[in-house]
Amino acid sequence: MNSDYIYLAGLFDGEGNVYYKQLKEIKHKRPGKPVHNVWQIRMEVSMTDYATVKWIHDTVQVGFFGERKVREGFKRQWRWRASYRDALSVARGLIPYCITKKDNLQQIIDHYEKARKV
Repeated sequence: MNSDYIYLAGLFDGEGNVYYKQLKEIKHKRPGKPVHNVWQIRMEVSMTDYATVKWIHDTVQVGFFGERKVREGFKRQWRWRASYRDALSVARGLIPYCITKKDNLQQIIDHYEKARKV
């Protein structure tokens, strides 16, 4: 299991993406409704090799695995994506081995650690 996460960390450093952003969201379109700040927290890996992306999903056992829409004429792509608490569990497993995405993974961990202390 440990060697799987080491390999996955290298793969995620090269091909992965972390999306950590606070957005303003209007709950209803009616006038006078308040605007809420909503966090979007996601990790994902997209690539054309089905077996590799399926292996990621099977290894971490969280998140979504499926086909990604691409423009006509391009190769089929597959995506693994984990959001919110699922992303937290994967971030905790990957952070000791990541180099490039280490700061982004630490943002996810800090976000939930701060929420736990409040």
